[in-house]
Amino acid sequence: MKKAFLSLLAVAALPAAAQEMKKFDIKADDWAVGEPPAEVFVLDGKVSIAEKDGGKAVMIDPGTELVEASAQFGDSAAGSASIQARVFASKKGRSTPRFGLSVHGMAGYRLYVNPAKKLLELIKADQVVATAPFTWTSDAWLNLQIEAKKASGDAWTIAASVWPATEAAAPATPQLKHEDKGLKGQGKCAIWATPYSNTPIFFDDIQIEIEAAPAK
Repeated sequence: MKKAFLSLLAVAALPAAAQEMKKFDIKADDWAVGEPPAEVFVLDGKVSIAEKDGGKAVMIDPGTELVEASAQFGDSAAGSASIQARVFASKKGRSTPRFGLSVHGMAGYRLYVNPAKKLLELIKADQVVATAPFTWTSDAWLNLQIEAKKASGDAWTIAASVWPATEAAAPATPQLKHEDKGLKGQGKCAIWATPYSNTPIFFDDIQIEIEAAPAK
């Protein structure tokens, strides 16, 4: 399957010698089926490594209790950050799941695909700051991407895109875009999923790029 690559993050307003960009290319095929390895920091929910479409993926299992599952990956950012992943989810009857990605830890921005509302949502501190119409297709891999990019001074731009995994490139213009000021820009990238349809949700080919803390 063709994969789209992360868009390059713009260079933040720091001296070149003080800035380090780190990349994490996370593939579940490298792990054994079952409990997730140490690289997967589970915050909540039932998360495991499972077989999927001839390979492996990080699976969010509905389990016996409905919770919003989440797991973090990579190092903590100290500035700009982005995460991209392929996601596979299914509906059951009229019930649909909700799933997404986030940057900068628990308090950072989150991108959600919300099929029940036919929307893409950009959320910060449990507040929806931007939406875009979106028609989700059940049982098909989907690419998600969100990035928070530091500009000059205390300005930040948050952009998010969603597109079918069968398409090689992200949309030329992100479906969601938001401006902010004074973000801390700290924390890990994460996946999120709520299996309202009581069906598993799969994440794979997780690509992360972060601005790391300057070397001492």
